[in-house]
Amino acid sequence: MTFLLTLLAAIFVLGPLIALHEWGHYIVARLCGVKVLTYSIGFGPKLTGWTSKKSGIDYRISMLPLGGYVKMLDEREGEVAKDEQHLAFNRQHPIKKIAIVAAGPIMNFLIAIALFWVLFITPSEQLTTKIGQVLPDTPAAMAQLPVGDKIVAIDGHEVQTWEGINYRLAGRMGETDSVSITLQADAPSNTTKTYQAPVNQFMQGNDQGKDALTSFGMLPWQPQIEPIVGELSPDGAAVRQGLMIGDRITAIDGTPVDDWISATRIIRDSPEQLLNFAVLRDDKPVQLQIMPQGKKDNLGNTYGQIGAMVAQSEIVIPDTYKTTVVYGPGEAIIKSFEKTEQLAVMTVSSMGKMISGMIGLDNLSGPITIAKVAKQSFDISWEMVLSTAALISLSLAVLNLLPIPVLDGGHIVYYLIELIRGKPLSEGVQVVGLNIGLLLLLGFMVLAIGNDISRLF
Repeated sequence: MTFLLTLLAAIFVLGPLIALHEWGHYIVARLCGVKVLTYSIGFGPKLTGWTSKKSGIDYRISMLPLGGYVKMLDEREGEVAKDEQHLAFNRQHPIKKIAIVAAGPIMNFLIAIALFWVLFITPSEQLTTKIGQVLPDTPAAMAQLPVGDKIVAIDGHEVQTWEGINYRLAGRMGETDSVSITLQADAPSNTTKTYQAPVNQFMQGNDQGKDALTSFGMLPWQPQIEPIVGELSPDGAAVRQGLMIGDRITAIDGTPVDDWISATRIIRDSPEQLLNFAVLRDDKPVQLQIMPQGKKDNLGNTYGQIGAMVAQSEIVIPDTYKTTVVYGPGEAIIKSFEKTEQLAVMTVSSMGKMISGMIGLDNLSGPITIAKVAKQSFDISWEMVLSTAALISLSLAVLNLLPIPVLDGGHIVYYLIELIRGKPLSEGVQVVGLNIGLLLLLGFMVLAIGNDISRLF
């Protein structure tokens, strides 16, 4: 059942993105006077579809849902009647060819901008960017960032949400320079001060697998939740080692615990390690030894889990730590473009860091991880579904614009050369380039799917 729901979620999120990407190629081709033969969502054998009586275009859904294609009339792929040669793609001016090929990725950029716009105009209650906690032995602690001050800029870039802070910090993954943090003190002074937080191979080594905020060491306000066990998984390590509902955790491996989040953090950071738990049971101290089971998240990072859930309690967020974020339609458009640009640059930068070895290739994700993330977004909220779709659409745009033959970006390079030379590259050169691009793409796919499978197990 979980597999089916994951598959349906992936189809629901990815299907429209692929269809609109191909529609970008399709509509611009027709506007440029090129004859379209086939519009397909998916590759391989045809599952269903129809042929237009007016245009003769074969619209189809194919078996392999890993992309799609628009097939156009082209003399390089077969004989073309003389009266239709002017409709062939290969006969078009290089500018038209570039427009047709670029239309798919541009469509994905526009989708991302539109989805971000919807999210920006939707009112949402969020935590302010006041620092709620600074973790020891982290860049934030070394910079002596004060708890309670509001983060207003990262590396000179204004930030208004913790999501924005997380993205800015994630963009520094693998780097060694200091991170500039500008903070604003509470009223009445409202003074700002900039701190330099030293990082060394940020989010690498022992920090690999943590989110950017935890690795950097500054966290938003978090509720003080009593560390009392409210529910136990029947197959979890906690119940097997004697933890009981109602137990109050007071320390783990000698570290005092006064709230549930602190206990969770220690457990997550200690997969397959035997931990000594000190608990109070009916006001009497009890000592237990529990080994958190190693689990893998969507990125393949291992974390610890014991199968214990906290007792339900009411959470009240102080007014000084919460705010309602909403933008007008015009401002939301600007914010959407800014966010799309920021994430596109971060995506390209991350790819470069993987190639240079600054970050590991295990950060590469494939269709299985994408499907799992899509399923989880449906479990959270409709806003998360839109956010996930926007991020995937943006990734598709950036990936397709890479200057690798087979991808749209590689074809654009060919047609730019044709525009400069006044004639296309020889078919032999293009075929060699396409074969190299195919091998590169296949290698990336094997690596990405391999990473996906390793995360499953």
